[in-house]
Amino acid sequence: MRKDMNKIGIVFLFAFVCLSTFAQEADVKEKEKALKSSTNLTWDGNKALSEDNFIAAEVDYRKAIAKSPDNSVAPYNLGNAYYANETYNEAFGRFKEAGEASTSKEEKHKAYHNMGNVFMKRKDYSKAVEAYKEALRNGPTDEETRYNLALAKELLKKDKEEKKQNQDDKDKDKEKKDQEKKDEGENEDKKDKGDEGEKGDEGDQNEEKKDENKEGEGDNKEDQKKNPEQGDNQQEQQQPRPNQLSKQQVENLLRAMQNAEKKVQDKIDAKKVKGAKIKNEKDW
Repeated sequence: MRKDMNKIGIVFLFAFVCLSTFAQEADVKEKEKALKSSTNLTWDGNKALSEDNFIAAEVDYRKAIAKSPDNSVAPYNLGNAYYANETYNEAFGRFKEAGEASTSKEEKHKAYHNMGNVFMKRKDYSKAVEAYKEALRNGPTDEETRYNLALAKELLKKDKEEKKQNQDDKDKDKEKKDQEKKDEGENEDKKDKGDEGEKGDEGDQNEEKKDENKEGEGDNKEDQKKNPEQGDNQQEQQQPRPNQLSKQQVENLLRAMQNAEKKVQDKIDAKKVKGAKIKNEKDW
């Protein structure tokens, strides 16, 4: 009985192995069939692209990619088509897809090389350097990749220097502007202080003038106390009398008064002669 059970187990195991093998073979055949169909679609895409029919080529390549993920040629060729049309984002995505699907080092090398080219177009030189290094790991004898790597390194170095220089220029400009603001503030402070100093000097000068005037008035008062007559004469000279006669007018007035006085005296003398005695002797 136990022997019969063992025989049955062996039969089931053999059947399971056969079924698994059959399934694997069927899966392999299905993949091969899908890959073949994908390859044919890839060829159709290549043909359309050679005829400058980009839209038809894009459709065929997409169908080829959908048919078989093992077809690395379809995404690679589609990436090249996008790159030629300067659609670099889409090109990078397809090159990356081709690199991941590739099973041979040669295909990986081409995919990473072209990824480096996309990064160069973007001026992302640090990522371009890494992509070219990965390409050289899979194809160390490719001189074009080696040249592109050296160029990417040089451009990366130059880019870093330019960025550093630009940053230094920005820092200098900022420092210059800050210094200018500081100088303007100091000039404003000096101007304000200068205005206050000028006002103070004017006030001091006015005070000095007032003091000098007061001192002068004090001197005049002291002089008047010492020489009151001189002070009065000075005031009279400084302040002329109203209706003052000239020298000639005074002389004329005196002469007229003398003439009038003489006439009066003559009349008086005439009256004396008539009543007085005549004398022979001189009266002196």
